[in-house]
Amino acid sequence: MNISLPETLKSFVDSQVSDGDYTSSSEYVRELLRKEQDRVRLRKLIMDGIGSELSSEPMDGKYFDKLRKRIAETK
Repeated sequence: MNISLPETLKSFVDSQVSDGDYTSSSEYVRELLRKEQDRVRLRKLIMDGIGSELSSEPMDGKYFDKLRKRIAETK
């Protein structure tokens, strides 16, 4: 895949790489894409939650432990 960027964006990417956070522009772009994937997944989960019925179960520590376990199993 080849991506063309305007000079201002190319300079920004180059500065992120030269600041030492990333070893290459490809690594930086991959990281951005992973973050976007996470954001889209989170948005979907939130929208699914909004559309679901309310639980009668109290939202205490036990509830969130079960929720974390369920989320971990879906990955």
